[in-house]
Amino acid sequence: LKMSWFWFYLPLHLLMAACLCHSIKAPTTSSQQSFKTDLFHFYHSLILADGKETTIHLLKDIPKRYYFVLEEGRTLAPFTITVTPCDVPIEWSILVHKASASFLGKAAQGDHDTQELSKSQKAPSIVSTIFNYKGNSVETYMGMSSHSALYMLEFLSTERDTHITVYLTTDTTSGHLYPELPMDPRIDVIGIRHTTVTLTWKHSPSVLQHRENIQYCLLVNEKHNYKSLCAAETAIRSSGMKLPRTLALSLSPYLLDPQQVMILSNSELSIINKVSSGEVRQICMGTKNTYTVTNLSPSTQYYFDVFVVNLLTNASAAYTGTFARTLEEPEPKVTELKDGKVIQVVLDGKKQKFYSLQYQARHKKIQFTFQLCYGQVRLHITKNGKTVASENISGLRYFSLKGKLLDTYLVQLRSTEESNSSVKVQVSPHFHKPLFPLLPESLKIKSFSKLRTCNSVTIAWLGTQEESKYCVYKKRIEDHQVWMELQSMDRCSGPESRPKSEKVLCKYFYDINLQRAVTTETIKGLDVGTLYLFDVYLFGPSGIPIRYHSKVVKTRKKC
Repeated sequence: LKMSWFWFYLPLHLLMAACLCHSIKAPTTSSQQSFKTDLFHFYHSLILADGKETTIHLLKDIPKRYYFVLEEGRTLAPFTITVTPCDVPIEWSILVHKASASFLGKAAQGDHDTQELSKSQKAPSIVSTIFNYKGNSVETYMGMSSHSALYMLEFLSTERDTHITVYLTTDTTSGHLYPELPMDPRIDVIGIRHTTVTLTWKHSPSVLQHRENIQYCLLVNEKHNYKSLCAAETAIRSSGMKLPRTLALSLSPYLLDPQQVMILSNSELSIINKVSSGEVRQICMGTKNTYTVTNLSPSTQYYFDVFVVNLLTNASAAYTGTFARTLEEPEPKVTELKDGKVIQVVLDGKKQKFYSLQYQARHKKIQFTFQLCYGQVRLHITKNGKTVASENISGLRYFSLKGKLLDTYLVQLRSTEESNSSVKVQVSPHFHKPLFPLLPESLKIKSFSKLRTCNSVTIAWLGTQEESKYCVYKKRIEDHQVWMELQSMDRCSGPESRPKSEKVLCKYFYDINLQRAVTTETIKGLDVGTLYLFDVYLFGPSGIPIRYHSKVVKTRKKC
């Protein structure tokens, strides 16, 4: 700052001391010269605001100085200074300059007396360092100040450019800017599983006193603990992301970066940040002091930090961080497949885990059969550890494989949807009679619009060269039910699961010439302008049905 700015901010009693410094001749002793140099530094420092958190940006290897004094009329008062490094360790110290009251009084008498004083007295100040610290922890100094003392704070970063926050207050009666920590600020790990960790911590006294203005926020990451929320936000920003301010962790709406996901459920706000070193989660859970972190990766070390946040001031205090390693994922359970036996597998869509089936070949040629019942399923087959098939299953799928006796086949299945999926699986020697019937080229049901009437519809479907039984079923539905009926359909379920009232007819047919292997059926006795869901079931020699794709048809309103 220029000298003219200094006069504007400087309190009256310091102004007189500064004027004295300019009016006297240059001191000759080293102590006097040191005093003059220190005052010069004060002129080029900034005033530290009382009762307000100040953000200070530091350039590498360049010290920055701030100072403060008490208000006029106060003789002795307590004060506290809290410094929060937001990145790398810093060095900071507090220096005090004390001048005698008689010196300050004579400084106001005039230029003549000042010159006389300079001849008879040495430098009228005592300079001392009362506190210094080096590190990246949040540190608080508490002391007593007098109006005849000038305090200087000096900050230095030797690693790189960084920023810090500083809070000075001389008012100890109006409460705390920062929430209070309990006597024991540790976080306890009370439960560890493969994908979850349960934490608990003692309540902050601030929560008990001002519950509506205080909340806990939890930070989860795979790198290390953070000693302040400020340091955590800086680390996330340094990865190239735009992080919402701490107060965004309350329930206020903020526009997030594309690499961030905000999840609000059960009065809890989660912000998931995708960074190069993994995932960083911020979870605010109100005033609950026990929390289970879910959706973690097995056998992974996570670091957990809890911050108690004052929603009015945006200030926070950090509990002592902890860490925990999730349990190793158990080996997936493997189900043995037996020749000719059909099993139906239900796959959990939320866990997205593979379901494993194993088969040891007793013949050189084998055939796997998969029938998708509902959902979407991904299939992966290996023979002696080498992949032989990998694809998504649709409808009915056969895999004929050749190998050696006692080859080991591993079938892995998983749902590719968040909802559950299901599939039927069978393995048998290739020369065995197939379990499922011979299928036509298409399992679609066709309806003829021109043949629709007010109380009848005509449908057609393809057959095969093998004589088989076909059964037709109908179901009356509403317009809003169409999507749900088609989505929730179990294609593996047979007509035995349906009411007898839905059965229309059963018939046998086949044709050696596939071009003529088509049959039609007119269903009568329907209601005017009504939607119907039609199903056709194909039964083979084994009696296991194959369900054609359902067809929705609406009768005419006017005829």
